[in-house]
Amino acid sequence: MSKQKRTKKSNLDLAKVQQQFQKLQNELHVTFQNERLLMTAFTHSSYVNEHRQKKYEDNERLEFLGDAVLELGVSRYLYQHEPNMSEGELTKLRASIVCEPSLVQFSAELNFSQYILLGKGEELTGGRERPALLADVFEAFIGALYLDQGMDAVEQILQKVVFPKINDGTFSHVMDYKSQLQERVQQKEHGAIQYEIIEEKGPAHAKEFIIVVKINETVIGTGVGRSKKEAEQEAARVAIEQYDEKE
Repeated sequence: MSKQKRTKKSNLDLAKVQQQFQKLQNELHVTFQNERLLMTAFTHSSYVNEHRQKKYEDNERLEFLGDAVLELGVSRYLYQHEPNMSEGELTKLRASIVCEPSLVQFSAELNFSQYILLGKGEELTGGRERPALLADVFEAFIGALYLDQGMDAVEQILQKVVFPKINDGTFSHVMDYKSQLQERVQQKEHGAIQYEIIEEKGPAHAKEFIIVVKINETVIGTGVGRSKKEAEQEAARVAIEQYDEKE
């Protein structure tokens, strides 16, 4: 292939990539001032290695920054919305939100896999669906958005894909208050634990449950939630607090 043809093909490829990232911005309702940052966030090292003449940069440095920015955004949200959690509980919950499986889920929800720039070898071996790669891209995107537009823009994205899952109890498995309460009761041999729904309110699509937890018919905690499971966990958490205050 002649140098002129290679140049023409390279320009066409670049135009296609730029069009691709314009589509992504439209879908996210975000406009990057520096589109090069956005492209870098989705550029894997294998792509850089195959396009050395272009002096592209891979997303590893942005991933490093995005990891810290994501932790800050999640930490601030938990601090504001979980006033009754201890430092240890907040740390445990945050860890479940920013871990690789969760990041892969966020990346998948935003269809990030289709925008990743990969080398041919990485593409052929299924790199586009590799969990670690998808998690890295999400962090790199957060880092790029932070550099381009600041924390407010980052939190708008988190409001779309992260914070609603926190509210829905997606990560509540790491905060299993029911098991913790069961352990406390068994240690003290205080009797059997019972959970009872005392009220359901709201329309079918936005139900709210009020549940009490009892030991030997004595109410030791009350919880409210958008599901029975969430309300039971909240009731158990309240009961544990009361146990701890007595000790």
